Amino acid sequence: MIDKRALGREGPPVGRLGYGAMVLEGYYGASDDADALTTIRRALDLGLTMLDTADAYGNGHNEELVGRAVAGRRDDAFVATKFGIVFEDGAGGTELPTGWGFSLRIDGSPGRVRRSVDASLRRLGIDAIDLWYAHYPDPAIPIEETVGAMADAVRAGKVRLLGLSNVTADQARRAHAIHPIAAVQYEYSLWRREAETELLPTLGELGIALVAWSPLGSGFLTGTVDTLPAGDFRANNPRWSDANLAANRDRFAPLVGLAREIGVTPAQLALAWLLHRGDDVFPIPGTRRPERVVENAEAARLALAPDVLRRIDELAPPGLAEGATLV
Repeated sequence: MIDKRALGREGPPVGRLGYGAMVLEGYYGASDDADALTTIRRALDLGLTMLDTADAYGNGHNEELVGRAVAGRRDDAFVATKFGIVFEDGAGGTELPTGWGFSLRIDGSPGRVRRSVDASLRRLGIDAIDLWYAHYPDPAIPIEETVGAMADAVRAGKVRLLGLSNVTADQARRAHAIHPIAAVQYEYSLWRREAETELLPTLGELGIALVAWSPLGSGFLTGTVDTLPAGDFRANNPRWSDANLAANRDRFAPLVGLAREIGVTPAQLALAWLLHRGDDVFPIPGTRRPERVVENAEAARLALAPDVLRRIDELAPPGLAEGATLV
């Protein structure tokens, strides 16, 4: 089983590795519900207790999947979900360019907050959400207003802990002044290390955990993906364009070689590196296959020697990857 650590300064203990369920919605390849449930339950069996979903994934279907997976074993799971990305015609919200060739519509209004929590609870089939994130800050609404409305859900017993996703250090600080924030979710891996500049130091000061989404660089850091099938969501990512993908394979090849040298998979090396960044970093790798869940879980038991950590930093410094990132 995977060791547990407190989530933030006052949060409960959760597994050092979690499970990101977004991949079960076909973004990286087909997945049927039966296989998805098997994969989620395998994650729980191995101690990946934090199950991460969002109302935007599969337009609610992903929350329903997680709800079915935890039915009958609620005590084994720490359920985290997100709200704020809207798809309904005529709904409110603010267009947020992503840099991936499309925009997201974000609604952080108090009305959206109230509607979203009840809808997520219904789909998940649980009495309270363990950790509830604003998926993106709404550019048109102060973060304080969104978090103030989220805090009402805590007081009503519908949510246990609040989180933020894809925010700046300043936004995290302002939100934390309104209501304690347990965790900030942000893309963080050897593929993208910008969080180290301002966000991580600020979170450390405030006692907020960092939940690392896409800790394997959307699969790139597994060292197993050379091309993308038709319809793969990653085709939107500039880092996966033909020219950039070729450059990135060359740049990260020494890291793959290091993994082989020390007898682990590239994915295990990337996850173990994140776990060595501090007890307040919680990666949430996603996969559609139970055997990959097992591979990922084994990374939590890897102790990387100081000389290996130094070599990783030398081989994959910040800014190594070619191509823009999602906001």
